[in-house]
Amino acid sequence: MNQDYIKPDNWSIIEEGFDAERVKSSESLFSIGNGAMGQRANFEEHYSGATFQGSYIAGIYYPDKTKVGWWKNGYPEYFAKVLNAPNWIGIDIKINGENFDLATCTEIKNFRRDLNMKEGIYNRSFEATLKNGLQIAVKVRRFLSLELDELGVINYEITPLNQDAKIIYKPYIDAGVHNEDANWEEKFWEPLEVTQSANEAFVTARTFKTHFTATTFMQNTILLNGANLSATPFNVEKNNEKVQLSYEVTVAKGAVSTIQKLGGYTVSLNHDNTQAAAQSLIQKALTIGYNQLLADQIEAWAKIWEMSDITIDGDVKAQQGIRFNIFQLNQTYLGKDSRLNIGPKGFTGEKYGGSTYWDTEAYCIPFYMATKDQQVARNLLTYRYNQLDKAIENAAKLGFKNGAALYPMVTMNGEECHNEWEITFEEIHRNGAIAFAIFNYYRYTGDYSYIPEKGLEVLIGIARFWQQRATYSTYRNQYVILGVTGPNEYENNVNNNFYTNYLAKWCIDYAMAQIAKVATEYPADYSRIMSKVNLDNAEIAHWKAVADNMYFPYSEQLGVYLQQDGFLDKELIKVHDLDRSQRPINQKWSWDRILRSPYIKQADTLQGFYFFEDHFSKEQLEKHFDFYEPFTVHESSLSPCVHSIQAATLGRMEQAYTFYLRTSRLDLDDYNKEVEEGCHITSMAGTWMSIVEGFGGMRVKNETLHFEPRIPKEWEAYSFKINFRNQILKISVHQNETNFSLEGDTEITVVVNGKEVSVAPNSLVTV
Repeated sequence: MNQDYIKPDNWSIIEEGFDAERVKSSESLFSIGNGAMGQRANFEEHYSGATFQGSYIAGIYYPDKTKVGWWKNGYPEYFAKVLNAPNWIGIDIKINGENFDLATCTEIKNFRRDLNMKEGIYNRSFEATLKNGLQIAVKVRRFLSLELDELGVINYEITPLNQDAKIIYKPYIDAGVHNEDANWEEKFWEPLEVTQSANEAFVTARTFKTHFTATTFMQNTILLNGANLSATPFNVEKNNEKVQLSYEVTVAKGAVSTIQKLGGYTVSLNHDNTQAAAQSLIQKALTIGYNQLLADQIEAWAKIWEMSDITIDGDVKAQQGIRFNIFQLNQTYLGKDSRLNIGPKGFTGEKYGGSTYWDTEAYCIPFYMATKDQQVARNLLTYRYNQLDKAIENAAKLGFKNGAALYPMVTMNGEECHNEWEITFEEIHRNGAIAFAIFNYYRYTGDYSYIPEKGLEVLIGIARFWQQRATYSTYRNQYVILGVTGPNEYENNVNNNFYTNYLAKWCIDYAMAQIAKVATEYPADYSRIMSKVNLDNAEIAHWKAVADNMYFPYSEQLGVYLQQDGFLDKELIKVHDLDRSQRPINQKWSWDRILRSPYIKQADTLQGFYFFEDHFSKEQLEKHFDFYEPFTVHESSLSPCVHSIQAATLGRMEQAYTFYLRTSRLDLDDYNKEVEEGCHITSMAGTWMSIVEGFGGMRVKNETLHFEPRIPKEWEAYSFKINFRNQILKISVHQNETNFSLEGDTEITVVVNGKEVSVAPNSLVTV
C-alpha cells in the first residue's frame, strides 16, 4: 500500500491529524528551499519523538572518508556529503513550568500542516493539552526568502486557551549538528566564534577539511497581540558551539503571544567577513519588516509560477503532483549561480551525497531551458566545462590518457566521490549524458556559441574516453565495450550494454561533426582549441573507426536490440507474474538474486530510444517498449517518466497516465517506501517532461517546435508555457482542440500533428 495521508489540493500539500509515525516522511514532503539554502520541515520546538533534523546550504560539503572493506585502485578517497548545517530554527518553549514537546502532550487536536506552493510558505497549526492541563493553540509560519536568499523567517504564535500562562521562549542557534549518514560518526563543523548582543546572536563555524566558513545567525522579536514588546533576553546561555536566549512573557487566556525569529546563513563562498554580512542582513530585514518580507515572498513566487506552472483541469491529484514537482525544482535551483547544481535530494535530505549526477543533464536541463531563460541552462553546461580538468584527472586515475575525460558519477567539485566500484568504474554512460546536454541545448536554444567557446573541449575529452574505453574484438571483428553498468543498476559488470554502446558511438560522431563545423565557421576558436588539446587527423581517424564499427547486441529472432550480451540467458519471468509480496525487490531480495533476474530498475535500452527517438521508427519503439516494459520494476525514480513519454508517443494514453501519476506522486504517495530520507528532486524534472513531451508531444526538429497533443481521458484540459528562443508560447490542450498563444513580438511557426501553424503575438490560434 502506498501512503495516502496527503490531502488532495490544487495549490497546497496538506496533512491533517498528528501521527508520530509520519513525522519523518512529512519532514521531507514539507521541506522548503530558495536555491541557496533549504531545510526539512522539522518542528521549531523540542520534539523527543523520531525525527531527522536537516538544514542545508548550497555548495557547502564535506569529504567524508570512503568506507570500504577492500580498497581498489582508482577508488575515490572520500564521499562528498551534503552537510547538515547548523540549526537556526530551534525554539525551546516552557509554559507554566513545563517543557513543551508534542511527543509528551496528553492530547493534540486539529493538527494541520500546509505547504502553500503558490506563495512558498510553510504553515503548521494545532491545539495541544500539556501534562499540566494547560491547553494552547499554536500557529507557525515559516519561509525562506527568495529576495534575500540568506534569510529565513519564522512567526510562532501561542494562545493559551483555558488559563493564563507564563511562556518562556528559548530560541537558539546550534553548530553541534551531526549528519544522519556520516561514515565514521565524525563531526563536520569546527566552531570558531559565538557572539551575542541584545536580541541578535551569531555562531561562526568552519567545515573540517574543506574550510567553508558559515555564520549562522538569529534575531528575535517578541510580540503580544501583535504589539512589539521590545523585550530583551533575561538569560543567555553560551558554549563553544551554541547560543540560547530566554524571553519571558505573561499571556492572558485568549491573548496571542508571538516570537518572530529571523535566521539563516552567510557563507565564505559569498563573503569575506561572514559575521559582518550577517549583521547587515539582519538590519536590512528589520528595516523591510515582517509583513513586507512576506509580501515580497508571495510576489517572487508569483513570478516563478507565471512561467513554470502547468495547469490540469478535472484531476486534483494530478494537478497537485505536477505543482509539487515544479515547486521542489524551483526551491532547489534557480540558476543564479553557475557554481551550484541540482542534487538528487535537493535540500530535503542527505542520501546520495554529492550535488551533481548525470540526472542534471539527462532530465533537468530541458525543464530549466523551457521555464527560465537559456542562461540558466548555459550555467549548468558551464558548470561541467569548469570541471573538465577534474574529469581528465578522473580518467587518468583509471588509466586513460591523452586528455580523455570521464565525468564523475557523483561530485561536488569535479572529483569523483562515489565509492561503489560497479558504479564508479562502470556506470560510464554518464559521460554521454554530458555530451547529449550540449547537443540538446543547441537544438533547443539555437545558441551555437557555447560549443566553440567551451563545449567542443568537453566533447573532445569525452570522445577520447570512448575511443580508449572500446576494445577491438577479433572474434566479432567489431568494437565492444566490456564490464559496464547501464542506467539499469540491476545488471552490473555486463558486456555491451546497448545504451552505453549506442551513446559512445553517437558521442564520437557528434564530436567529429562539431570539430568540422567549428573549423569552417569559427577558425580562431578552432586553432585555439586544437593547439590546447593537441588533436590531429590521425587520432580523429581512430575515433571514426571505433564509431563506424561499434557492436550492438541484437536478437534476430525477437527483432530487438538486447539490453546487454547475456540478457536472453536469464529466466524471463515478467513483473506481473512476480508475487506482490516480493516488491520492491531492492528491499526484499539479495543483490545476487537481483543481478541474475531479468528485472530492470529503470529505462535502459528505452533510455536510448528516448534520447535518440529520431534514429528509430515508431514500429521499432513499439517492439522494444513491448519487450522491455514488462520486465521493468521502476525502482528508480528516473524510470516512470521515460515510460510515460513513450507510452504517450505510442498513443497508449491509459498506460501513459498511470506512469505519469507514478512519477508525479512518487514522493507524495511514497511509492518506494523511502520518502523519509528525502524527496527525489531530479526525477521531478522528468514529471514535467512527461506532460510537455509526453502528452504535449513537444519536440524540436529543424529549428522548429513540433507538437502532437494528446490528453488523458481523466482530464478536461491542461496547459503549459515554454520559453523557446525568447518567445513565450502557451499551449492549452482540451479534449477536442488545442489553443496556442504567444507572448512576444514576432510571429512563430509551429508544426501541429504534421501541419504548419502560424501563431501571431497576442492572438489565439485553435487547432
